[in-house]
This record gives sequence, structure tokens and C-alpha cells, in this order.
Amino acid sequence: MDKYLNKHIFKIISDIADSEKIACFVIGGYVRDALLNRPSKDIDIVVTGDGISLAKKVAKKLGNTKVTVFKNFGTAMLKTPEYEIEFVGARKESYNFDSRKPVVEDGTLEDDQRRRDFTINALAISLNKETYGKLIDPFNGVSDLKSKLLRTPLTPDQTYSDDPLRMMRAIRFATQLNFEIETDSLQAINKNKDRIKIVSQERISEELKKIMLSEKPSKGFLLLEKTGLLKIILPEVDEMKGYDIKDGQGHKDNFLHSIKVLDNVAKNTKNEWLRWAALLHDIGKPRTKKFQADQGWTFHAHDYLGAKMLPSIFRRLKLPLGPHLKYVQKLVALHLRPIVLAQEQVTDSAVRRLLFEAGDDIDDLMTLCEADITSKNDEKVKRYLKNFKLVRKKLKEIEEQDAVRNFQPPVTGEIIMETFGIGPGREIGVIKNRIKESILDGDIRNNFKEAYQLMLKIGDELGLTLKSNKIN
Repeated sequence: MDKYLNKHIFKIISDIADSEKIACFVIGGYVRDALLNRPSKDIDIVVTGDGISLAKKVAKKLGNTKVTVFKNFGTAMLKTPEYEIEFVGARKESYNFDSRKPVVEDGTLEDDQRRRDFTINALAISLNKETYGKLIDPFNGVSDLKSKLLRTPLTPDQTYSDDPLRMMRAIRFATQLNFEIETDSLQAINKNKDRIKIVSQERISEELKKIMLSEKPSKGFLLLEKTGLLKIILPEVDEMKGYDIKDGQGHKDNFLHSIKVLDNVAKNTKNEWLRWAALLHDIGKPRTKKFQADQGWTFHAHDYLGAKMLPSIFRRLKLPLGPHLKYVQKLVALHLRPIVLAQEQVTDSAVRRLLFEAGDDIDDLMTLCEADITSKNDEKVKRYLKNFKLVRKKLKEIEEQDAVRNFQPPVTGEIIMETFGIGPGREIGVIKNRIKESILDGDIRNNFKEAYQLMLKIGDELGLTLKSNKIN
């Protein structure tokens, strides 16, 4: 195992641990990722002694390295240009039922490995000279790595009951690493799912984020659904499951459709908030679903309702309520618009209005809409995607010609008031709105001269008296 410890930092830690006569090991994620040939910047060091003291001595040896001490947890962290290294004394833990915060006491290396969440995270490598590079694997974690299996060192029921966040971590690791969760573990997660309620929302959302940013996030959401956690954490998404048939007419399973859209988006971008828009774009459907004999199943205004539902979801999940929320709301509210354009003849006016409403997010909106085509009919998919290419081409042409992506009225309220000698009032809004609509309809071009002449015409219609005229 020496090949995994060829970094200079490990030699320094080894020398100091030996001089202090304490057993020292690198443990957990760094070892797991090294065996999987994955890059890792986080190193966990466990010692059978004082981890904080060792961290301070290592930092002194490195020079110009600050140690951050967390006394309540008995840990210390230092950062180098390459790594974040956490030092802790080996410990064993016990839990009270109403809390995921353990009662901690000093322990052996095996105690420390036993308290880990999964066998693949309980692997340790010795850093002491006599046994340098020796792998300590009491729970067959290497075998589980080869089998791509997630198992717990202790019984799954105890592991997940003790710290319910581990249920989310199991699903996150399964998604990130493309591993399977052992059957007993899956059953234990389902049994203990309600225990997730004692975990802080911030910690749950952090795991959701990592699932969301995985290469194939649908795997995580399928596991959340299978274990019953989805209904607790994201009931609005859980509500989309299933389909109904009436008079021989059915509709698609909107949950399965949404996570397919999410995967499609994930192939093209790592933008977390575009991925959230993909997952949530149809959340308004269960509450707008109706069956009409002449139309079949309809979901009228689900885009509008879905956008309205988002603030409460973001608040509950403790997600940011500023620009990120507005961005996701915009994409959910507009996600049908390009699809309508792709179905019909694309008019300049419709494209201008889409550009005006989407602004700088138009490219992300198009990415979402292209991902939204999940039909099993290959010809239908090809037809839609071909039409989307036409919409994209038209968007580029109109933007170059009319510059409406970030539309600003060519005639300001100040100019209107100065021209007609009036103060703020209803007329200002009427004139500006008429000018905007005329530009979007293509009746006039987006420039000051044409907008000013239209302003004069509208002012005359409103019975306003001309006080000054900058353009004759």
C-alpha cells in the first residue's frame, strides 16, 4: 500500500508520530478513493492518542500552516496547498435515541473503524515506520469495493438508527460511486426512515446537493423513493409518482419523467440550479391534473403553479431564496414556451417575447426544454430536437437584430415626463408598455427614434400636451 502514501505530508506525519510513540493511521475516504483511483483532497488521520497535539506538531514542521482546533469534537484541521487534513484521536461512540450526536470516549483503532458508516469508509493504512503502508481492513471493505457494494460495519439497523444521516450518505455514495446498497441496508433504511426527522435540514440538503451533482442523479432519487425518504424530504416530487388510466387514456409517470429530464440535463451541465429546475419543472402537475372527455388528461397552468410552489420548497430545504430561487422559478414558469414554439411555425414576435422574458437565461431554458423531450418514439424526439435547432437559430437572429434579451425601454419615464410636462402617473406606464409591446410585436424597431415617434402618437391619443420635442 506504500504507493498510496508517497506524498511528502505522510512522511512528516509518520516521523512525528514515531517520535511521539503513538500509533497513527490514514483512514476513511482518502483510502477508499485511493483504492478506486479517484482524486481526493481530504485526508483523515486517526491516532491512538492526542490528535490535536499531533496536528500542532505537524503544522510547526510544515511552517506557515495554521491549525484550526475543534475542542468540542476533539479534532484539529490544517490546510496545505494540496490537502485538508483532519486529526482526531481514536474513539468509540454511543448514542441516545433522540439525538444523532454521540457520546464519545477514547478507544482503539478497531473501535474507531467500527463506528464508521460503511465498510469502504472503515479502511485504514498504518503510518508508523514498522508497519508503514499496512492496510487494516477488519470488515472486508476492499472486497466490498471490488463488488461495488455498500455495507455497514455494525448491523444496518443500529448504524442507521444511531445516526440517521447515514441513510442519506448511503444513497449519496451509491449515486456518486455507482454502487449498490446491500439488501439488508435498504430494508433498514426503510425501517428507520422517520428517524431522518432528527437530522438538521442543512445536513440533509447538503447530501441532496451531492446527489444532484452526481453523474446520474436519477439513481439517488430512485433510491430515495424506494426507501420512503423522498416522501418525507421532498413530498412534492413524491406526489408525481404513478399514473391514471380513464376511458383507455393514460398519462406518463411524471416522477420517472422528471428524473429522466434531470439525467438529460446532467449530461450537458454541472449547473446545480438548472438541475433543480429539471427535477422540479413538473411539480405543479399533480395539483392541476384533470380528465376531460374531449382532451384526455390535462395539466393546465402547471408551469405557473409549479413556479409558485418553489419558494416554500426552497424555504423548507434551507436553499438560497435570492437569485437562485428566482432563476429556478423563471425556468419552471417558462419551460413550456420553447416546446410550443417547436410545435408551431416560429414567428419573430413569439421569439422576441421569449427572449424578453428569459433574458440571459435563454440558453439554460433551451437546454432544459431539449432535455424535457423523453418520448420513447425516436421519430418524435428527432422531430422536436430538429425544431429546437430552428428555434435556437431564430433566437440568435432576432437577438442580433433587435437586442431584446435584456430589454430596456428606448424611451425612459423621465423623457416622457419632460416631453409632455407631466409628473409620475398612469400615463407613463401606459406609454412605456405600448412601446414595449410594439417592439416585441415587430411593429417598430428597438431604437430611440422609432420609440420616440410612437411615444408622441400615444401621448396625442391620451390627450397629453406636447411641451418639448427633441426629435422633429
